[in-house]
Amino acid sequence: MRADSGPPAQRRPDDPAAALAERLFQDMTGALELFTVYLGDRLGLYRALHAGGPATSAELAARTGTAERYIREWLEHHAASGLLEADDPAAGPLERRYRLPPAHVPILADPDDVRYRGFSGVEIVRAGRWLPQLVEAFRTGDAPPSLPWAPEGRADYNRAIFLNLLGTRWLPAIADVHDRLSREPGARVADLACGFGWSSIAMARAYPLIRVEGYDLDPDVIAAARRNAEQAGLSGRVAFAVTDASGPDLTGRFDLVTIFEALYDMSRPVDALRAARGLLGRSGSVVIADELVEDEFTAPASDLERYHYGWSVVACLPGAMGDAGTAATGAVMRPATLRRYAQEAGFRGVEVLPLETPTWRFYRLTP
Repeated sequence: MRADSGPPAQRRPDDPAAALAERLFQDMTGALELFTVYLGDRLGLYRALHAGGPATSAELAARTGTAERYIREWLEHHAASGLLEADDPAAGPLERRYRLPPAHVPILADPDDVRYRGFSGVEIVRAGRWLPQLVEAFRTGDAPPSLPWAPEGRADYNRAIFLNLLGTRWLPAIADVHDRLSREPGARVADLACGFGWSSIAMARAYPLIRVEGYDLDPDVIAAARRNAEQAGLSGRVAFAVTDASGPDLTGRFDLVTIFEALYDMSRPVDALRAARGLLGRSGSVVIADELVEDEFTAPASDLERYHYGWSVVACLPGAMGDAGTAATGAVMRPATLRRYAQEAGFRGVEVLPLETPTWRFYRLTP
């Protein structure tokens, strides 16, 4: 049963309470759409519509091994929301055919496209799963227990971006780094907090002379990264290990150390940067990509700032709170904070790189 009977009443222009009620109604509508996007992604409904073309509810159910009545409601919702198109809205419920508009294919059905956002439903559902535990964490100051992968897994949300842009646009824009990665003797790259390994794979694919070593503390993602490298045919030049890369046997071995969208998640970022500095050879540097946030706190803020703060509250900050020595950075890590961390870790220079991306800011740290 629904929690309420529908949208708020028409508001007057000078009624801020009604405006807030309307905003929350729109937010709820959007959240419910993301839940249905989760269903479409997990059940392969978008891919089936893209591959097989327009379908009735019965045809799509047959293609995907699902129940027609559920699929009918999902299709009607998606068409009502503008996510799908109905060929003839006046046709009977079982005769209606639905299509995935061509403009929506890269967003919902093509994980290789940099615009792909079909993972958004998975991300929201995963965040919602531990909200009851997060309530208790707010009371204790501790971290909620780690989420298991099942049932939906984890989204490869940066996969297409790394594979399409990291080695072809972003690193080539850093002239001296690009030069070192392109010439003999082959450079060695350490990719810290490498996750599923897509950044490591992207660098090795773009620069055939280099060797990349990816490090992460999560054995499950390292296992996945090794499978991804093998499938990409790069396991000979890309290796992965479950470690924080702070061991003495790695000191001074690398020409480049990267940390992509991960430093703010680390409970002890200064220690991580200190370890990164220790990995560098004499002329090496550290390249970091992190969230594109405002230089100073503002309120009210932009939609992007709200987005980063939202993830910080429900996922990023809680994930770092289990360590008694945590820096408790959160996703809104401003440039001044990163500069302070870098200085404490012993770096002499921090440069904001002139790379324009929709959501990230790039930094280079020099020892």
